[in-house]
Amino acid sequence: MTEGKKETVLAEEISSDQVKAVLEKYDTDSKVRKYSNKSMVILLSVLGILYSLFHLYITFNPIPTLLMRSIHLLFAMGLVFLIYPTFNKQRRDKIPFYDWILFALSIGACGYLFVEYQDIVSTRGGIPNTVDIIVAIMAVLLVLETARRVTGWILPILALVFLSYPFFSHQGWLPRMMMTREFDLGDIFGQLFLKTEGLFSTAIGASVQFIFLFILFGAFLSKSGMGQFFNDLALALAGHKQGGPAKVSVISSAFMGSINGSAVANVVGTGAFTIPLMKKIGYKKDFAGAVEASASIGGQILPPVMGASAFIMAETTGISYGTIALAAIIPALLYFLGVIMQVHFRAGRDGLKGIPKPDLPRVKEVLLDKGHLIIPLVALVALLGSGMPVAHAAFWTIVLTVVVAAVRKHTRMSFKDILFALEDGARQSLSTVIACGVVGIIIGVVNLTSFGSTLTSAITTLGSGSLFLTLFLTMIASIILGMGLPSIPAYIITATMVAPALADFGVPLLVAHMFVFYFGIFANITPPVALASFAAAGLSGGSPMKTGAVSVRLALAGFIVPYLFVYAPAMLLIDPTGLPMNATEFPWASIPDILSVTISSILGVVGIGAALEGYFKTYMNVITRIVLAAGALLLIVPEFYTDVIGGLIVVGIFVFNTLQNNREENLAKEVVE
Repeated sequence: MTEGKKETVLAEEISSDQVKAVLEKYDTDSKVRKYSNKSMVILLSVLGILYSLFHLYITFNPIPTLLMRSIHLLFAMGLVFLIYPTFNKQRRDKIPFYDWILFALSIGACGYLFVEYQDIVSTRGGIPNTVDIIVAIMAVLLVLETARRVTGWILPILALVFLSYPFFSHQGWLPRMMMTREFDLGDIFGQLFLKTEGLFSTAIGASVQFIFLFILFGAFLSKSGMGQFFNDLALALAGHKQGGPAKVSVISSAFMGSINGSAVANVVGTGAFTIPLMKKIGYKKDFAGAVEASASIGGQILPPVMGASAFIMAETTGISYGTIALAAIIPALLYFLGVIMQVHFRAGRDGLKGIPKPDLPRVKEVLLDKGHLIIPLVALVALLGSGMPVAHAAFWTIVLTVVVAAVRKHTRMSFKDILFALEDGARQSLSTVIACGVVGIIIGVVNLTSFGSTLTSAITTLGSGSLFLTLFLTMIASIILGMGLPSIPAYIITATMVAPALADFGVPLLVAHMFVFYFGIFANITPPVALASFAAAGLSGGSPMKTGAVSVRLALAGFIVPYLFVYAPAMLLIDPTGLPMNATEFPWASIPDILSVTISSILGVVGIGAALEGYFKTYMNVITRIVLAAGALLLIVPEFYTDVIGGLIVVGIFVFNTLQNNREENLAKEVVE
């Protein structure tokens, strides 16, 4: 892209001050201290770089699991006390003395595990003594405080509610199904600190093995200019189309969301560029913000990376990454088709054009300029497909990113850039690491008290033997549990507590986990706690609640598709027939089954988009929209007769609407003549 063209397209970009203000309001990762003391800046940089190097080292040189996970979590806690202020309005250019104490306690708890490790695993057999309990209580309180600083109040309060349960779960005033035996401090805090079932559970295990490396990978990609490449490529491909900037938003946000896994950060990063463009061509501010929000959360369901959630799902279920990534393709594409169709029909209805081609880059220019940066992503897919361990694949793609970026001068990373990427990756990981640690408290309590089976039983009972009603209750529970949480801890919580409720209905393991995964993510755009939508409204100047409502409408396909793949698993490319619910390997569905469910779903999603916007080729009246919506829903129901009836309705209305548009155009020509 030439400089002149670039300046034309980016002329309306949102100011960095506004971006910063939105980030600090809705993204707790951005509420950090800013030090004027050079020594403090250097110290934090060194600690961040060492933290990243530690993870690169243990990729090929692992240490005992408990120690590895404790360093990962407790060192991150120490960094949080140095980087994040105690309160939002606190002075941010210096560290109060008590945060130095909290930093030392975090590192001390890690050191304690190292010193006592042999006694804990061999002599004491995991049974805590008095000092163990004191250190464990201290570690739990510290992780709750760090979570409050980096994620807000919701997650620590949820963890405290769960943590309180084993203290009174033996009381007679509780419902019988919720009662347990009596637990003492040793039972509770030994579970949380001395075993890999609490703070250092599989959530932290996945974080240390997979999540951190992919966050670091994203930091290196960002430093190489990948974000600008995605924006430029999306502009070149779709910027000149009807409603082009909205389609650019969907495409670029999908790519970036798949890599970075943070809905709010993705909204702000790409929305600062795309939202002004959408408003400039005529999209209303609430709609423009909603497009960015719905596209940004969708990136986390898009293979190959899926915001690192695919690797967590693989760790949790035992299903291979390759199976999960392949299964996620069709539902993700249907979701984005639903969003793009609505922005396309809205543009047609309101007469919104794209950006003039002379103001846009050309695809060839973009690919020649930065196309080489996509090589690491292609290599990642190839390495994972070859069966290489996920951590090793992530390590080598980080190395490859540095090598590939060096091909062109303007993408080449200097030694200073590499150090910055190491530090930035460490900082970006902190909120996820801490959230996974707090989720470990919930997992630890659930495992200790068997509360998960109690909740599963409650959901199943409320479902009254109806699969649909149980799915609906599971959806509500997933959205509530996912409110205000990053997508990864939201998935881990819902997978632990809610997904097992579907087992009684024979729903396959992969399908159940995909179902709760989708709705845990969509909590980010579902009012009243719709952080992604609220952040987008902060950039667009729209109403947060209206933006959230429009986001839900744009994402409607995403709320329907999970039900579809429960009833028609061929959408996930699998055939679970005759296999046990907890199977981790599936035969692939037949090509006719896959084509049937895909084609009918595509037509149904397009029909829903046209019905919601009241436009296909020309306007539709209310009755036509209602009939079209009914036909589209029939297409989505996975039955032959419903597909035939729904298909006839949708195609018939589309044909009628097209003919009506032709008549209107001919009449307009006659009037002009």
